[in-house]
Amino acid sequence: MDVKRINDHISVSGQISPEDIATLKAEGFTTIINNRPDGEAPDQPAAAEVEAAARAAGLAYHHIPLGRDGVTAEMVEKTKAALDASEGPVFAFCRSGTRSTTLWALSQAGEMEASEIIGQAAHAGYDMSHLAGHLSQK
Repeated sequence: MDVKRINDHISVSGQISPEDIATLKAEGFTTIINNRPDGEAPDQPAAAEVEAAARAAGLAYHHIPLGRDGVTAEMVEKTKAALDASEGPVFAFCRSGTRSTTLWALSQAGEMEASEIIGQAAHAGYDMSHLAGHLSQK
C-alpha cells in the first residue's frame, strides 16, 4: 500500500485489501472513501468486504465509485460531504489514486484556490492541471 498524502486531511492510494484497514486505522485515518467500481479487476476485493472491515474497525466508509462514465456532480457533492463529515484524516483509494485525487480536487473548488489544489495534488504525485478551468469556476 503506497499511501500518498495530499494534505493533512486527505491521503490516497491504489487498491487496498480488507487486511489493510487495521494499518490505516493505526495511522490515524477515521474515514475511508472507495472510488473504485466493483468488478473492475478480477483480483479486486468487493466494496462490501472493504466496507465490512472498515466498519468493524470503527471507521466511516463511503463508496463513491468513479468508472468509465466519468465524474458527475453527485460524486463531487458526496465526496465533499464525506470530507466535511470526517472527524479526522480521510483515506481515499481507487486503482491508482488518480480518480480519488480528481474527486478530492473537484470537491475543493471554491474552498481553495485552483493553484493550491493543483499544487497539493502535484506534491502527492498527481497532475490535476487539466482541471484548472473547473477548479476556478466555483
